[in-house]
Amino acid sequence: MQKIPLLLAREGMTLARDVFRGNASTGMPICGKGHELTTSLIERFDKLEVQAVYVEGHPVWEEGGASLDNLLCALDGRFIKTMHNPQNAMLHTIYKAYLIKSMGGDCDRQAE
Repeated sequence: MQKIPLLLAREGMTLARDVFRGNASTGMPICGKGHELTTSLIERFDKLEVQAVYVEGHPVWEEGGASLDNLLCALDGRFIKTMHNPQNAMLHTIYKAYLIKSMGGDCDRQAE
């Protein structure tokens, strides 16, 4: 899941969270999680002053953003001294799967 400015939203992206008017986090959603974005829906969000949306995967790469490989390497570095502990090894596996899924990575990488 990635939070992107509405200006970078494109037709075909799928919402990962409900969208609320004016980016409020409460109230009645104007569009629900799981909807596929269309040009008209993006224009409607703009008129309703929505500034950003959460979309599935990681479709937008920003300059200076960390790559999936860099994030996984950093994760390994954080857990390297405690991987002998079964709970920490499980946490590492969970975080790794989350990073791969949220960054739109290959499911086969989770097994590595």
